[in-house]
Amino acid sequence: MEKFKSNRVINGTYGSVWVNNEKWLDVEEFEAKVSIDYEDVNMAEDPATHKKMTGWTGEGSLKVKKVYSRGAKLLAADVKKGKVPEVNIVGKLADPDAFGSERMAIKEVTFSEFMLMQFAQKTVGTEELPFAFADYDLIDLISA
Repeated sequence: MEKFKSNRVINGTYGSVWVNNEKWLDVEEFEAKVSIDYEDVNMAEDPATHKKMTGWTGEGSLKVKKVYSRGAKLLAADVKKGKVPEVNIVGKLADPDAFGSERMAIKEVTFSEFMLMQFAQKTVGTEELPFAFADYDLIDLISA
């Protein structure tokens, strides 16, 4: 077995995000996770609480440097009309020193909020876009 080398730990600097096939170069942070929903199941003569999966919830967050009006451009017009914009996201993490790269497609993305405007004196601007999703595909994974 090869000795663990610290240079193999993947570095987030090499992360990329595409929103509706447009590469966003101003991404500062990206996260997408799945939370599994369970219901308790109790059995006769068994004091343990067992679990039955009943579904899952996908949620995440996209934080960008305030270079463009990302949230407003993507969401404002449709939201004002009472429509949900169709959004898909692809995230990729490909550190050249790592054992490989990860790539995920996140589908049926729904954003829960966006910033119309925010600023603070002597502070570099960012915009956070929290979202939920209803489907995902694992495109590339890093194997052990």
